[in-house]
Amino acid sequence: MTMVQNIAIILAAVGALNWGLVGLFKFDLVALIAGGKSFGEVNILSRIIYLLVAVSGVVAVTTLA
Repeated sequence: MTMVQNIAIILAAVGALNWGLVGLFKFDLVALIAGGKSFGEVNILSRIIYLLVAVSGVVAVTTLA
């Protein structure tokens, strides 16, 4: 696998972990990492993280399928 594919898989896993935490505990890991103080708080850093995770999910699915 290439470096891009490996990074995409890792970021997709982070996204999956975040959604699992949201579903189980209503805890937003991305908001915490990006400096948000409340659940679902969005700032420019969190938007970038969400965008990278989304693109990584598409890359991971297309390369593993």
